[in-house]
Amino acid sequence: MKTTHVSHQAAVLAIIVTSYLMLVVDISIVLTGLPNIQAELGFSHAALSWVQNAYTLTFGGFLLLGARAGDILGRRRMFIAGLTLFTAASMAIGLAPSPTWLLLGRAFQGIGAAILAPSTLALLSIHFAEGHERTRALALYAAAAGVGASLGLVLGGLVAELISWRVGFFINLPIGIALVLGAKRYLVETPLKSGRLDLAGAVSSTLGMGALVFGIVRSAESGWADTATGLSVASGLALLVFFVVHESRALQPILPLHLFTNRERNAAYAARMLFLGGMVGFWFFTTQFLQGVLLYKPLHAGLAFLPTTIPHFIAAMSVPRLTRRFGNARLLAVGLSFCIAGLVWMAGLSELSPYVTGIALPMVLIGIGQGFALGPLTVSAVQGVASEDAGAVSGIVNVAHQVGGSLGLSILVVVFAAGGDADLGAAASLAHHIASTFTASALMLAIALALVLFFIVRPRARYLPA
Repeated sequence: MKTTHVSHQAAVLAIIVTSYLMLVVDISIVLTGLPNIQAELGFSHAALSWVQNAYTLTFGGFLLLGARAGDILGRRRMFIAGLTLFTAASMAIGLAPSPTWLLLGRAFQGIGAAILAPSTLALLSIHFAEGHERTRALALYAAAAGVGASLGLVLGGLVAELISWRVGFFINLPIGIALVLGAKRYLVETPLKSGRLDLAGAVSSTLGMGALVFGIVRSAESGWADTATGLSVASGLALLVFFVVHESRALQPILPLHLFTNRERNAAYAARMLFLGGMVGFWFFTTQFLQGVLLYKPLHAGLAFLPTTIPHFIAAMSVPRLTRRFGNARLLAVGLSFCIAGLVWMAGLSELSPYVTGIALPMVLIGIGQGFALGPLTVSAVQGVASEDAGAVSGIVNVAHQVGGSLGLSILVVVFAAGGDADLGAAASLAHHIASTFTASALMLAIALALVLFFIVRPRARYLPA
């Protein structure tokens, strides 16, 4: 009987961790395939950013609604629904004959991820008792994020080089089908709660952010005087204003506004958006530098990120010990400082920069900084939250994560377009464009560091013993 229980739990853990790993891998697997996607489907440099943004915007935009739907309709049911949509969208992307088809597929993938992701942790909690069992399960769940980022980069490079970038999406089909069948057999349904879905809030926030990002990206090619650019930005801002007003009046809002009354948490939300904006740009544009300037094959480009991913994993594992010694706020500030130093270093890149000194060494700093910063940034974002608001705050953290990356990347696309030099050759000009985005990324992180120092580190220092 005990053996049956253990094997059942092993199956549950495998289903939940593999599904989460699939989401994480999918974010990074596309990066090393971007140059091939651009060449095959005819994306411009600005439009290429939508391969990432279409996914992260819908992921972040519908995440709170996905969490709420899980409460009302059942976590197991929404887990299967999200997994099915994500898998079907992956198949559609693999078959994409045009940029529009691919971007629609990425958007539906993001919606599937937004439905799936909130259910993974909830299902893990109900299947594993509090204590050693749950701690071990959560450790494996967290490790999937670090492993998934590296695996996605290498796997994406491998299939893009040896077969086709499309294979990176096709492999989700057998995995997704197996997970759906396993979920139906092994997962139990969570208790249902009464309530209503705030569709108006979810749709207005997602469309508002989408229109805003579209306008910013379009300005890179058409300029700010372009009518469509102005209308897109204006409509995006109007929809976001409507969203805030609606949430203040909704009976069951997806974003309770009273959670924004704490200065430390607000600083942590803003810092997270800035941090992700800068770091997504690092991953996105470094891939293009490796393949477009240094002429690395996709597989080699994926392996070239190991100086970031390995230190990131090691640093993240040391955070609990370092937090006890130095405090959460100080470790967060140190982590951001490491990232800024690495980005400033990479801002000096040119077409003549060698990999080891121009990229690998600053990557080590960035990896350590990311590992130190993300955990403490999350802790600050949930500081002092009542238990009944824990789920909503967790949703806000995830939304800031996804939307910050989209908004930051759209701004960096504008910086990229403005950063060239007509007197340089193709490779030298591309290097110059990319280096300018690292300067802008460093600036984003510097603003995040200022917020952390003024609103998180300094207030806490007042209460420390002299």
